[in-house]
Amino acid sequence: MSERDSDDWAFATRAIRTGHQRTMEGEHGEPIFTTSSFVFDSAREAAARFSGDQAGNIYARFTNPTVRIFEQRLADLEGGESCVATASGMSAILATCMGQLQAGDHIVSSRSIFGSTTILFNKYLTRFGIEVSYVDLVDMPAWEAAIRPETRMLFIETPSNPLTEVADIRLLADLAHAHDALLVVDNCFCTPALQRPLELGADVVVHSATKFLDGQGRCIGGAVVGDANTVGEEVYGVLRTAGPTMSPFNAWVFLKGLETLDLRMQAHSRNALALAEWLEAQPQVARVYYPGLASHPQHALASRQQSAAGGIVAFDVKGGQQAAWGVVDATELLSITANLGDVKSTITHPATTTHGRLSPEERQAAGIGEGFLRIAVGLESVDDICADLARGLERL
Repeated sequence: MSERDSDDWAFATRAIRTGHQRTMEGEHGEPIFTTSSFVFDSAREAAARFSGDQAGNIYARFTNPTVRIFEQRLADLEGGESCVATASGMSAILATCMGQLQAGDHIVSSRSIFGSTTILFNKYLTRFGIEVSYVDLVDMPAWEAAIRPETRMLFIETPSNPLTEVADIRLLADLAHAHDALLVVDNCFCTPALQRPLELGADVVVHSATKFLDGQGRCIGGAVVGDANTVGEEVYGVLRTAGPTMSPFNAWVFLKGLETLDLRMQAHSRNALALAEWLEAQPQVARVYYPGLASHPQHALASRQQSAAGGIVAFDVKGGQQAAWGVVDATELLSITANLGDVKSTITHPATTTHGRLSPEERQAAGIGEGFLRIAVGLESVDDICADLARGLERL
């Protein structure tokens, strides 16, 4: 199969078929290469591989055939030239920053990002002379005002975690490029099945493969997708040297996840929309956050930019933390865990879990209140999900 063969394939077909070049064994499924090193035919070949004059496997920290299949398939789905698979989503963000930034550089980031990303930026990148400013995701004048001559990166999640705010990727890409900066988009919530940031002008896409790419909560992994230089050279160089490496087994699991990604993301989105509409009708709920709702501030933008609204729904319970915890503790079906992207629906209280390491002021600035709950809507019957939540809401 040549790359030309797949040019006209639909997304669902490419998610199943691309990347795998069968070995001499003629296997139908992708093989798992459990080896730490690779053998060369000669000293000359070994030298050529290590120097980069000849492509091929060297050492599994940075070249492994199973991992490479995952990288090539995800790059194809995102529309990028290169993909670097990493040990986790956080290591994907770290490798991106290390590959593109140096002391004296400046990042402008949305406030509405994963709590660990904020800690990475504030506690660790600043130790190496990299400064970070935060702005509201949807406030374009604030983005423009925050950019400095030394700004080299704009960083966003869209939809954001956990408020599901939606950024205008094309506008932010144009702004970044006008100031010689990169736009990095965390596409974890949508995946390329629902949104392709590179086609909208973004330079780099990062993923926690742990989430929807896997789809069943089995493995930890991450990925960075972009062009042949930014990702294929600079980010890959970080991986080769520093070694935040994805294991072959995890890569194989993620490949199996990609095979059903298109079907799952549409199903997650249908369930999430039905749940969001139900929650809006509950008197104990003060507000529902979901881009698929007409009441969402960026509903029109999400409808243009995404093919569906995704599987994450958040809402404010009247009564603060005590009420929110009461809803969580009353559930019998939903899993009380901070992970997301699973076929099993999960519920979490971000203020005391995923964003618990942030200061109260930082949480308030990010819009995360004490009564705020996030649900990663799975693939169970949505009627059963609603009934499980009703148990706790009715007690309020």
